[in-house]
Amino acid sequence: MSNIKKLMMSAAGGDPLDIDDVFSTYLYSANNAGLTITNGIDLAGEGGLVWGKSRSATQNHRLYDTEGNGLYSNYPYGSFGTSGRFTANSDGFDLTASSGIVGGSGYGGPDYVSWTFRKAPKFFDVVTYTGNGTAGRTVSHNLGSVPGMILVKATDSGQPWAVYHRGVASDPETDYLILNDTSAARDNALFWNDTAPTASNFTVGTRNNVNGNGINYVAYLFAHNDGDGEFGPDGDADIIKCGSFTSDSSGNTGDIDLGFEPQFLITKVSSGTTNDWAMLDNMRGLISSGGTNDKDSYLFANRTYGESTGYGDSYNPQPRGFSGHGLATNCTFVYMAIRRGPLAVPDDATKVFTPALGVNGVNQPAWNSGFPVDMAIDSNIGGGSTDDRTIGSRLTQGRYLDLNSTHQEYAWSDMSFDYMDGYREGNNGSSDMAWMWRRAPGYFDVVAYSGTGTTNQTLNHNLGVAPEMMWVKRRNGGSSWLVYHKGLDVNGDGAPETDVLDLTAADAAFDYKNGWWDTAPTDTQFTVGAYNNVTNNGNTYIAYLFASAPGVSKVGSYTGNGSSQTINCGFTSGARFVLIKRTDSTGSWYVWDTVRGINAGNETGLKWNDTDAEFGDFIDPANSGFTIVQDAAINNNVSGSTYIFYAIA
Repeated sequence: MSNIKKLMMSAAGGDPLDIDDVFSTYLYSANNAGLTITNGIDLAGEGGLVWGKSRSATQNHRLYDTEGNGLYSNYPYGSFGTSGRFTANSDGFDLTASSGIVGGSGYGGPDYVSWTFRKAPKFFDVVTYTGNGTAGRTVSHNLGSVPGMILVKATDSGQPWAVYHRGVASDPETDYLILNDTSAARDNALFWNDTAPTASNFTVGTRNNVNGNGINYVAYLFAHNDGDGEFGPDGDADIIKCGSFTSDSSGNTGDIDLGFEPQFLITKVSSGTTNDWAMLDNMRGLISSGGTNDKDSYLFANRTYGESTGYGDSYNPQPRGFSGHGLATNCTFVYMAIRRGPLAVPDDATKVFTPALGVNGVNQPAWNSGFPVDMAIDSNIGGGSTDDRTIGSRLTQGRYLDLNSTHQEYAWSDMSFDYMDGYREGNNGSSDMAWMWRRAPGYFDVVAYSGTGTTNQTLNHNLGVAPEMMWVKRRNGGSSWLVYHKGLDVNGDGAPETDVLDLTAADAAFDYKNGWWDTAPTDTQFTVGAYNNVTNNGNTYIAYLFASAPGVSKVGSYTGNGSSQTINCGFTSGARFVLIKRTDSTGSWYVWDTVRGINAGNETGLKWNDTDAEFGDFIDPANSGFTIVQDAAINNNVSGSTYIFYAIA
């Protein structure tokens, strides 16, 4: 952000908005009773739109805006209003039993999704107007940029929804789509008067869908950022794109470059054939299929259908966009995409990491985190033996790997991440342990990718800083986990990119060019070499990237002193999680956490590279980080030996 822009924003008394301030996908369960949704979005003060739908049953989509309109996206009916149904709050909204999206008999419960769009420049606006039947009528808006998509609905008559989209043909102002219809785009000057919208208004013709004399309308305007976004800590990030792509004779698209990873997509065929308005998000399941025929979780804006994964279509999210597979063939699609957030580096570790024990009895989710989980590791830790160290992610939900095994990825429906405050289905008790992470800039990221088999395949990421530790695993075949860590220095050359560790083994670090191709990762990319564990043509992979966020996490190394020493991580209240690995000789991947004890008493540790039971007391608390104690049982502080660690406050 320029200094001038910073001064202007400061003078206006505001800071740049983050994605989480203006958009939310919120999942909830209900049973025909009043419900308060707290998603942190100020609808009462700023205004906006809530779009809700039953996931589990055939029911209407219901849209409530702060101008007083209640509408169905799948029917052309007029507004049924918000009174007695919906109330905007400063941090979310209230729904009543008559809202139609809180479950109960006749309302399709119990599982629902809501998408909240807050009014904000360069993102979204809601405009109401009364038609005059005159061609060329202009309607003012406050989007502050040329709209990328506009949804218009007559609120006091049963006219179909009219849609303007910048991705329709080369002159989109001549064409229109219908939201409650499957038809492709059609040419008709009576909709937009063959006049392109501007940064301050849009133009309508004489059609009753958009400008009937005396008819009242609402318009929902979605921006298109193209290097002019105003979001994130620097106030210059793009968070919404409206565009188009084409499918080939196999229904594949290649990579669609957004400049960001999407968390929400609406797509629709605009030419060639009829097609539904598909709605996908990363909370319900916008996943990386990995070539395993996994399906995304679909809802359709023009249908009453409940959620389904039975469609052949698939959209794979990527760090810079997405790709489509198995779509309608040889067609042009339009889309609206919203960026995954947040954009700011976390300053509170409890909002991005939680270690937790399960709760006896059936509990959904199986573990509670307090935030949406993007990656989690779990294991049974009770008794004299333990289970595999299972790991899964939101990008690959419905499948899992084991940290302690070279096995390929397995399908498992319980590996579900569609919760706001935890993950996984199933019955887990007090002997079941989970460690849960949320993605955030400067802290943690996840990348799913396909290998090319080239000697130096370069992958994009969204960590925002150079990764200090990376775990990479082949998904569709047996292989070890390969680990990069900034603290490795096998040959004394100060170049960790020449060295690797194996997360599935206790082996010492070793020099291996085909791991990272002797190329240091950057703040936007990392490189892998010609090795099946990290790239092979047609194979699929998952990469977990970690970094040091001040006061939140620390990736580091130390040299043993043979007795005890305190490792300063820059924390103020100690570490809640510590991972340690010896690098100059054999040594397991040892883990401690505050749930099982990092205290002055008897702490219990665990190995992540095997299924051994918990072991005894070798670590103590310290406000700045943790204190490690040398003991021959695990040798985690041998004099002169080298170690790497990862700690979370």
